[in-house]
Amino acid sequence: MTLLIDKAEQALRVKGEQLNRRWYPEYHLAARAGWMNDPNGLVWFEGWYHAFYQHHPYSTQWGPMHWGHARSRDLLHWEHLPVALAPEGPEDKDGCFSGSAVVNGNELALVYTGHKFHGCPASDDNLYQVQCLATSEDGIHFNRQGQVLDTPAGLHHFRDPKVWKEGESWYMVVGARTEDTGMVRLYRSEDLRHWHDEGVLAVAPQGMGFMWECPDFFTLRGKQVLMFSPQGMQAEGYSNRNLFQSGSIVGHWQPGENFVQEVAFQELDHGHDFYAPQSFLAPDGRRIVIGWLAMWESPMPEQRDGWAGMLSLPRELTLTAENRLQMRPVKEVEAMRQDFSSWSAQTLDNQALCVMDHCETTEVILEWDRVGSDAEQYGIALEEGMRLYVDNQAQRLILERHYPQFGLCGQRSVPLPQTAALSLRVFFDKSSVEVFVNDGEACLSSRIYPDQRKLHIFAWSGKAVLNESGAWYLK
Repeated sequence: MTLLIDKAEQALRVKGEQLNRRWYPEYHLAARAGWMNDPNGLVWFEGWYHAFYQHHPYSTQWGPMHWGHARSRDLLHWEHLPVALAPEGPEDKDGCFSGSAVVNGNELALVYTGHKFHGCPASDDNLYQVQCLATSEDGIHFNRQGQVLDTPAGLHHFRDPKVWKEGESWYMVVGARTEDTGMVRLYRSEDLRHWHDEGVLAVAPQGMGFMWECPDFFTLRGKQVLMFSPQGMQAEGYSNRNLFQSGSIVGHWQPGENFVQEVAFQELDHGHDFYAPQSFLAPDGRRIVIGWLAMWESPMPEQRDGWAGMLSLPRELTLTAENRLQMRPVKEVEAMRQDFSSWSAQTLDNQALCVMDHCETTEVILEWDRVGSDAEQYGIALEEGMRLYVDNQAQRLILERHYPQFGLCGQRSVPLPQTAALSLRVFFDKSSVEVFVNDGEACLSSRIYPDQRKLHIFAWSGKAVLNESGAWYLK
C-alpha cells in the first residue's frame, strides 16, 4: 500500500466512525465517508462485481480525486475495499479522474485520466489530461503503469476513457472539447499500452454541449449506442432541466468506419439527480448501467453528516425496435423483498389516505387505471417533501420535491404513456427515490431528505382508480 493510499485509509477509518447515518443509504453504494461522484471501472472479475468511483476521502467537498473501490456478489451488498488509486505520480498529481476497467487475461486493468496542471491551475491553458494504466492480479492492489496516451495537440479537456475489446483489438473512447464544442475521440490498441488515433467518433452539433464527458460505446440489438454526459445543453421546455445531462444516441459503426447516427439524443433519466452513467457486461450477457445519484452545483444536505453522493440502483439496459434505450432495475433487487403489504385495489375520490407509517427502504408498486381516473392530480406523497403524481391537465407524470430548508424545490416530469394503465415501480432508500415507468419506458431519479416518512396516496379534484398497489420492505 502506498503512502498516500495508507493516509487516505486512515482518514476514512476516523471519518467513517463519525457519520450521521440518518440519510445514508441501505442498499445503494456510497463512500465510507467523504465525497463521491462518477462511477468508474464497473466490471466483473473473478467472481465479483467491482465498482470504483471518484472519491475525495478527506472531506465532503470535491477535491483531488482518488478512486474508491467496493465489490459485490449480487450488485446490492457491497464490501468496501482499500482505495485503489491516489494522485501520487507526475501524470496524475492533481487527480485520478474517471475511467474504466477491463479484464486482460488474468489481470484487472484500470484505464483512467491523469489530471495535472503545468503552472497556475486558474487557467485551462495549463491543464493537461492524459490517459493512464494501472493493473492488478488480485483485483485489490494495483500497480501503476503510468501514462499510456498523451494529450492531443491543441486539446486541454481530454478525459474519461472507456475501453472495450472488439475482435483482437482494444478500443477506447475519450471525451474531449475543442473550444466550445464537445466530441468523442476513438483509439485502438493491441496491448492497452500503445494507442493509435482512429479519429473523431462523434462531434456535438450546435446546441449539444461544449464538453462530452464520460462516453461509453456498446452494442445492443445489432446497433451501436453512444452514451455520454454533455455539458452545456440549454433547457428547452421540459427537457434538459438539470445543469448537465446524460443520454445516448444510437447508430451504426464497425471498426474502420465512421459512426452513423440514426436517432436523436435521448435523455436517460428525467429526475433531478442522475449523471455520468457507466455500463458493463454481466457474466450472463446483460448490459448493466450505474450512474451518480446527484447533480453538480445542487445542494447536498448529507455533507453536514460526513458524506456526500451515492450511486444509483444497477439497471439493465435494453434497446427497443424503435431504437429507444430503456432501463429497468436489475433482477437481483427482487431478492431483497420482504413482507409484501397489499393496499388492495381502491378508488380515491378527492381524498388522501395514509398507506405506510414508515416508508424508508421500500419498493412500491402502483398501477393506475387512467381510463377510469378523472382527478386533476393523483399519485403518492412522502410527507410534504416528495410527490409523484399524474397531472391530467398537463398530461404528464411529475416527480416533485419540496425541501425549502435545503434549497431543494422543483419538478421533473415525463409525458404520460399512451396506455390504458400506468404502471410504476418506485424504490425508496433513506435519501433517494427512483421511479420506473411502464417497465422501462421512462425513469426519474432524485435525492430526497425526509424527516418524517409517512406515505400517502391521493386524488384531488376528481377520482382515481388503482388496479394494483402495495409495497415490499427491502432488506
